[in-house]
Amino acid sequence: MPHHILNFIHDENPAFSDDLYEQAKRCLLDTLGVAAAAKTTEPSRILSNHIRRQYGPTDDSRAKLLFRDQYASECGAAFYGAGSIDSLDAHDGQVLTKGHIGVVVMPTLFAIPEINDLSAKQLLDAIIIGYEIGTRAGIALHATSCDYHTSGAWNALVSAALVARLKKLSPDQTLEALGLAEYHGPRSQMMRCIDNPIMAKDGSAWGALAGYSAALLAMDGFTGAPAVTLFEDQVKEIWSDLGQRFYIHEQYIKAYPVCRWAQPAIEAVLTLTHAHEIDLDQIKHIDVYSFHEAKRLSTPRPKNSDQAQYSLPFSVACALRDGTVNTKAITDELEDPLLLSLSHRVRTFELEKYCDLFPAERWAHVIIEMNNGEKYQSEPSIARGNPENPLTNEQIKDKFFDLSTISLSQDQSQKLYDTISNIEKLSSLKPLLELI
Repeated sequence: MPHHILNFIHDENPAFSDDLYEQAKRCLLDTLGVAAAAKTTEPSRILSNHIRRQYGPTDDSRAKLLFRDQYASECGAAFYGAGSIDSLDAHDGQVLTKGHIGVVVMPTLFAIPEINDLSAKQLLDAIIIGYEIGTRAGIALHATSCDYHTSGAWNALVSAALVARLKKLSPDQTLEALGLAEYHGPRSQMMRCIDNPIMAKDGSAWGALAGYSAALLAMDGFTGAPAVTLFEDQVKEIWSDLGQRFYIHEQYIKAYPVCRWAQPAIEAVLTLTHAHEIDLDQIKHIDVYSFHEAKRLSTPRPKNSDQAQYSLPFSVACALRDGTVNTKAITDELEDPLLLSLSHRVRTFELEKYCDLFPAERWAHVIIEMNNGEKYQSEPSIARGNPENPLTNEQIKDKFFDLSTISLSQDQSQKLYDTISNIEKLSSLKPLLELI
């Protein structure tokens, strides 16, 4: 069954531009940096134990868990990798999907044994294809569903597509794999996790598991209902420019390991602390004006890192105290008296004009009121790292080392950085695979 989406997934030698390959390298570096740091989280530890007990390797299915000296089945490795990365909210995303693509692209690819036979170009080709399928699938799901589902609901299709590509499924098998991935993908409601932050996060662990399993089942002849988000007439326009418009250029790369919705407020606060000498002890209120979804990030006293990552007040408190938001603060300093005091002084308000611009644009401004009545007001701010205000390569590098050295030595991080930066010079992917 010829179809332009299937043709795109299976194109053996796509003519991608040099700037697409450079962006794929940035996404690979950033996501693996997050994966290395995420290894240290409690959800990652729980997942690795679960994988060991329930998804162990077999003679027919064996893959290494990202940054762990542990092996599992292919599905188990993809499941773990996506869930582990999702446990530290520092990974890339795209505004119209209201979610994340790289979180399943990288774990899926590195779980597929056939990756050992790929060239560097073929790996980057697969990364680019994964981002294009994932972004459009996310946009299509939001366009066709009345509820706001997590990334796992649509990034299951990414995992299925990449397994189909590397394992060389036929077009008919790929069609069934995509249908199964969509049918079995976790239609988990995102705002439930926003209101009550939990380890389930953005559903990507289950998305990877559902998508990878779907492709393997399709190889064996299991059938699935046609994927509505790819092939129905109502989403035809979303897929019409596949291979012409490249959404991998429209990903954001986060500056901080917290929910993207909190980051405009962080930037607004930082503009004030850079412009004024603010005595933190004399702050009366920190009023944040933003969009509805950001206001829902409302936990002032997070009990664990998952709650801290989904807390606008705590994120703002970290920015006020440290001039940034780092992993240590949202994992090890949840009981810090100053952070908690500042967090409880944050008040959040919806502003209609910001609500109207969401999700394509995310805005916030902040007013800090002092005990003496003096007020400092920021200009409207957006998060850094969007296509219109991207992080520089040097900033992405700094972020990579800040995160990766949480679990890797400086030497290991340097080798990984150098390998990815010069990946096109590799004769095989073995040097990269040995580092992760």
